Amino acid sequence: MHVIEIRRYPVKSMLGEELPAAEVGERGLAGDRLWAVRDPDGKFGSGKNTRRFRRMPGLFDFRAASGAPAPTVTLPDGRRFAADDPAGHRAIGAALGRTVSLAPEASIPHYDEGPVSLITTASLRALAALTGDDIQALRFRANLLIDLLGNRFAEDDWPGRTLRIGPDVVLRILRPLTRCVMIDMAQDAAAERNDLLKLLAGQHEMTFGVVAAVEQTGQVAIEDSCTWV
Repeated sequence: MHVIEIRRYPVKSMLGEELPAAEVGERGLAGDRLWAVRDPDGKFGSGKNTRRFRRMPGLFDFRAASGAPAPTVTLPDGRRFAADDPAGHRAIGAALGRTVSLAPEASIPHYDEGPVSLITTASLRALAALTGDDIQALRFRANLLIDLLGNRFAEDDWPGRTLRIGPDVVLRILRPLTRCVMIDMAQDAAAERNDLLKLLAGQHEMTFGVVAAVEQTGQVAIEDSCTWV
């Protein structure tokens, strides 16, 4: 097994960036989902409605890239704003048709289920076999895509195990990742669908991939080997 994609999403539920390498700390990839779009009532933009999150259609029209002291957000018309720029908040709100601001993470993490998300090429092939066509990895917004031989939902056997990635990073696999309607939405080069969530709900308990906690921090990079410890 080895890493073939690393993805970071500086603003939750916006498009993100593909990286050759990334630092991994206790909360996950440095800068991942560190900012989020926020409604006036304090709920954060997401692909689903929960106690903390509010579904906000249109967030996939924006792309966020890491920066200091705040990420840069590119609007659909090409304008760019720092995530801490009130003028950018107004522009984003106008594009979404609602009043919003962008806020950095406080005491409660912005991520849904855990610090680091992983999927494998084996599981993508298994899902493709059920749908009859190729499935783009980017639909699942995972931090790490692991290349793995086979054609099965390999991660089903991973919870409770410990995975070393490269020379430094050690992850403890927590549980399968529950999916929402975002996997069917159009994003980047992936066209809109209406079948993936239904299929996973009927045949795979609505899960795909796994979420992990960070046992040992460090750097991950493309082509890093992955071994069980």
